[in-house]
Amino acid sequence: MDVMGDKATLWETGRFAQPVDRDETGAAAEEERHRIAADAGDAEAMSVLGALLLRRGDLDAAEPRLRAATAAGDRAAANNLGVLLHQRGYGDEAAGWWRIAAVAGSAAAAHALGRHHRERGDEPAAEYWLRQSAEQGHALGAYALADLLEHRVDPGAAQWMRAAAERGHREAAYRLARTLDKNALLDELGDPLGDDADALPGPGTRRPAPAAPPDTRGSARTGARRTGGQGGTTPPPDDAADEAELWYRQAAARGHRRAALHLGAILEKRGDLKEAGRWYLTSAKDGEARAACALGFLLRDADDIESAAVWWLRAAQDGDGNAANALGALHAERGEPQTAERWYRAAMDAGDVNGSYNLGLLCAQQDRTPQAEQWYRRAAYAGHREAANALAVLLLQGGDAAGAEPWFSKAAEAGSVDAAFNLGILCQGRGDDEGALRWYGRAAAAGHTEAALQVGIAELRDGDERTAERYLRCAAGGGSAEAAYRLAAVLDARRPRTNAHELGEPATERTECEEWYERAAQLGHRRAQVRVGMFASARGDVVEAAGWYRKAAEAGSRNGAFNLGLLLAREGSEPEAALWWSRAARAGHGRAALRLALLHARRGELSEGQRWADLAVSLGPEEVAGRAARLRDALREELSA
Repeated sequence: MDVMGDKATLWETGRFAQPVDRDETGAAAEEERHRIAADAGDAEAMSVLGALLLRRGDLDAAEPRLRAATAAGDRAAANNLGVLLHQRGYGDEAAGWWRIAAVAGSAAAAHALGRHHRERGDEPAAEYWLRQSAEQGHALGAYALADLLEHRVDPGAAQWMRAAAERGHREAAYRLARTLDKNALLDELGDPLGDDADALPGPGTRRPAPAAPPDTRGSARTGARRTGGQGGTTPPPDDAADEAELWYRQAAARGHRRAALHLGAILEKRGDLKEAGRWYLTSAKDGEARAACALGFLLRDADDIESAAVWWLRAAQDGDGNAANALGALHAERGEPQTAERWYRAAMDAGDVNGSYNLGLLCAQQDRTPQAEQWYRRAAYAGHREAANALAVLLLQGGDAAGAEPWFSKAAEAGSVDAAFNLGILCQGRGDDEGALRWYGRAAAAGHTEAALQVGIAELRDGDERTAERYLRCAAGGGSAEAAYRLAAVLDARRPRTNAHELGEPATERTECEEWYERAAQLGHRRAQVRVGMFASARGDVVEAAGWYRKAAEAGSRNGAFNLGLLLAREGSEPEAALWWSRAARAGHGRAALRLALLHARRGELSEGQRWADLAVSLGPEEVAGRAARLRDALREELSA
């Protein structure tokens, strides 16, 4: 809100134009001309001379000139005399002169009088005079009237706020933009660039993640229409978001630093990083710490870490907790924990709860568990959901499941996806499958990959294949190898069986289930690698099949080792095949043990063949055990013959 009776009021009466820049000699000559005319009794010259002296701060010299001009009926002089008396502290006498000027038609005096009455709590009188000023087209009057009506939650406030903005009032333009912005964001979560609070909770992790600052640089509508340059002509807006951007531009072009900050956030969200950086820089240079912080993040994303650190330092020194967190994370990454801790403490002292959380992460990384618990607990009590989750993890790791569960619940109810997943694990661990499914379902609905996998597995177990498929697709799309494998298995079970591939036939196109098997295989899933190898073998692609079998076998898959042995034996590499069968048999693969028994029997190594046959009998399955038993008995008879 503008200070009532500031010196700008002298030049907003509509009578005097803003003085152009002149050298001191020209200004002195002009003042002298007005002084000569005033001494000769010219009332207008007295008024102008009084205004010049008042603007210069020479109240003693200005007062008699203004009083003389006022006595001669000059309404501008009456208004300026009120300004002078207000500056001297004579508010009631100032109001008397403003009333005289306002009645005579001075919009500036009506504005000043309205402000005077509002400061004294007389809102009806304030509204009367402010309305008089606003209706005469006075921007300050329109803004002050809008502010008064907005305080009363009067719908007429919007009309006058818009009128003030259209008449060039930058604060009105900014506030109009904020209102439009909030209307455009009604269906979205929060507004991280709100005027009162900017911090957001830190990054969510199932286990405490490396210390990192929350990147909270703004909230803007995507797809907003691009408008003209600073203060330029813009096309009519299509919606509230576009119009908000227009008014942010108007206010920012007139030097409103918070408008420049919000405009930068909108442009950054839209991807206009260069222009966003210019507005952040403008705002930061005007002293807006949040803009300096946002500019730092923009520079960091452009890999200019050193410049980012400079702006973060500037913002942190001005009390921006988010910037202090960013500096802390930067020093933590550089292996400077003491400096990182200092900045995290600065963030905490600035009221940023992420500072406590990041201090907890830092202490946990250094195995300072008691201190980590202390900082997590402090942030958790302040409502930091990921700190509550991290605290619960710490308690659970220490064996205090009873103490961990309430913190998991608090974090989950506050929206922590990882906490909901962890609650599912707790419930499943104590046999509460219904509770586990409920928490897994909540986490899965928020996009948690592992939770979606668990729900998919539970639905498969209950026989609801369609629902299971939906969750498995979500988890597989999120990068879960197990989900991709299970989804492929579901699809595989549905597809019609085809005849085995004959050598020389063209390879058929991959089915969806093969694609999911392959995705799981590429993510390192051993059973999927075996299945992909089997599909390749069925197509006649022995090289690809051997490659997948070898990957699975080297990762510990006994089926992969067995199948690789089959391929190698078929290709004439029987000694290498025997090595892979040996590995598979020792891992519990009965068929591999039977193959080895047959191989040694064929070579005439009867004792070795009998040993592998004994192992095959013990490993099974039933059909393999039966064949191995017959082979063992035959070998025994041969040895005893």
